[in-house]
Parts: sequence; structure tokens; C-alpha cells
Amino acid sequence: MNLLLQRQSLRDDRTLGELLIDGQHFAWTLEDAVRDRKIPNETAIPTGRYEVVVTFSERFGKPLPLLLKVPNFEGVRFHGGNGPDDTEGCILVGEERDDERIWKCAGVVSGLTFRVRNAATKGKVWCEVR
Repeated sequence: MNLLLQRQSLRDDRTLGELLIDGQHFAWTLEDAVRDRKIPNETAIPTGRYEVVVTFSERFGKPLPLLLKVPNFEGVRFHGGNGPDDTEGCILVGEERDDERIWKCAGVVSGLTFRVRNAATKGKVWCEVR
């Protein structure tokens, strides 16, 4: 399975985009701002291709998709949230969005976790960020 996080709107305090699974729209995304240098908890991950696995998140108390080997970042997950204060370097996913935030996240997060976990039983799951 291949995920594509296509960034669409880069702003000073947030980045809005779209998550596609095998070329089909799956969710809207919200990340921290894209920056030339990392500011902890305020910077989006670098563009690139990352393996995705599902592991238990102590912070959220449930299994969530985790991106592996993100340069200068640890614990980057897909999870729910509405705005840049909720990201801390992670990727928020939701069903709906406007120009500022996303929402209706719970079902999307559950669906993504389920799909990544199932696909990982057949091979590696990758997420390209561009």
C-alpha cells in the first residue's frame, strides 16, 4: 500500500494537504508549518518517503500509524486533531476541512490504522510526503 501526503497550502503556522491511498483520496491533512530549520513541536517533517507501521502510542493509549526514520524527528504519527496546536510535528487527518482546520477525525484515524495494519501483513507500507 502506498500513501501520498500531498501538501497544498503552506502557511506561516500550518500546512494543509490531502492524503491519498493508492492514488485515491482518503483524508484531509493538517501539519505544522514547513520550515528551513526545525523548531521543536512547530515544524512539519521533511519531504521524502517513509515506511509506516502501526504501533501502540503511549500518548494516545491506542495503536496508531507511525512513520519510521524521519530525519531529526521521533514519534511522528498520523492522529486526530483540529489545528496546529494539536500536531507537535505529527500529521493530523480528518474527513472535513476549511482554510484553517480539519475535523471529523476519529473515523478517519481508525480507518487509516486498520488499513495500514492489514496492508503491513502483506508487505511494507510507504508514505511519500511532497
